[in-house]
Amino acid sequence: MYLTSEKKAEIFAQYGKDAKNTGSAESQIALFTYRIQHLTEHLKNNQKDFGTERALTRLVGKRRRLLDYLKEQDIERYRAIIKELGIRK
Repeated sequence: MYLTSEKKAEIFAQYGKDAKNTGSAESQIALFTYRIQHLTEHLKNNQKDFGTERALTRLVGKRRRLLDYLKEQDIERYRAIIKELGIRK
């Protein structure tokens, strides 16, 4: 399994305020980004895996909506998370 509880806690600790802050927009965006990177690598080797392709598309949409929300609420937090994760836009 690529996403263990320890890895999730590490992501939440790094991007959220602490390891227990799993609901902040930054920590959710970071988790989605990690999952998107994993699925992208999987699809490079398995081009005909259409179920994973659909899951990836939905996940990108979820992340985009969260980024749009964060941009409306606090532009500085938005810019910081974009820069830290290296997301283009």
